[in-house]
Amino acid sequence: MRGLLKYLSPFAPDQSGASAVFYGLGGMTIICDAGGCTGNICGFDEPRWFMEKDRLFSAGLRDMDAILGRDRLLVEKIGKASSHLGASFVALIGTPVPAVIGTDLHALARLTEKTCGIPAVYAECTGTELYDAGEEAAYEALFKAFSADEGVKPRRGVAGVLGATPLDHSYADGREIARQELAKEGYEEIRLYGGGATLEDYRRAGEAEKNFVASPSGLRAAKYLEKRFGTPYEIRFPFLSEAVKERLLGAEHLSEKHILIAAQQVEGIEIRKLLVANGVPEENMTVGTWFREIRSLKASQDLHFDQEEAWVRAAEDQGFDLIIGDASLERPLKSYCGDYLAIPHFAVSGGLRDAL
Repeated sequence: MRGLLKYLSPFAPDQSGASAVFYGLGGMTIICDAGGCTGNICGFDEPRWFMEKDRLFSAGLRDMDAILGRDRLLVEKIGKASSHLGASFVALIGTPVPAVIGTDLHALARLTEKTCGIPAVYAECTGTELYDAGEEAAYEALFKAFSADEGVKPRRGVAGVLGATPLDHSYADGREIARQELAKEGYEEIRLYGGGATLEDYRRAGEAEKNFVASPSGLRAAKYLEKRFGTPYEIRFPFLSEAVKERLLGAEHLSEKHILIAAQQVEGIEIRKLLVANGVPEENMTVGTWFREIRSLKASQDLHFDQEEAWVRAAEDQGFDLIIGDASLERPLKSYCGDYLAIPHFAVSGGLRDAL
């Protein structure tokens, strides 16, 4: 059965990815649901919720609200809450119910702006795609709505990182790792979009000397910023700490192993580059992902998984000696006899780790 998961837990969906990008920007995020999706985000898909609370709300849709499309009631509630909280903008995120009944989130956002007097953006999520689809939609909405042209010029030493949410890099100290890594190249101000950047950073996005795409979810926004401001971008994952690198290089007889790297694609390719630089033949390594891919980066041996059965078949039947991936991905591999090196991916297991 397509999509059946017998051993793996469901991965973080698109509404969780969108929420991760909006998180901590000083706005008010409304999950257009009855409460369940918001509970999943706060309880499982957003690690910052337990350390840095944000203005994250459920629309509280009930059956008749959804059936009759009582949008004005929702907008009235948003207006009262935003006024009380002093929110700088409102972000609306779709879920399965509004997707099924055809809710016009664009119109709802415009009605919210008119009624509440503050900017409103939206992410057209359905709950049927994975987290990176939601991140992509949220990045695009924010940069189009808030990045300004007037008075903004590139400044030396300013770098933006797109695809920098905890769902992408999965390390508790990921912010500091990226800052240290890029500081070596002379970047003094690092703006981690989705991982600590402010709304003002979005407004002044054109100041970046260069943008780094750390996940496929950030590529569309990077292309938009290049077109609008002329900002060049590099696809690169700057979140591998020295401790992580040492662990990756610590396996015995690496150059002789047939290796599968299961991760979000840009991280997987960064790991492969590290191993190539240390003597492992590139053709011996396969990057496999469940998530979005950048086609130009994909090697002929690389894989994409769309169901648990495909993952198990690839991992067990292709003669891999070493698998690098989230610890939970090892669970279905009953016949695999090689080594397994656990590297966390929060969107897969909900496990956030220190940088090893």
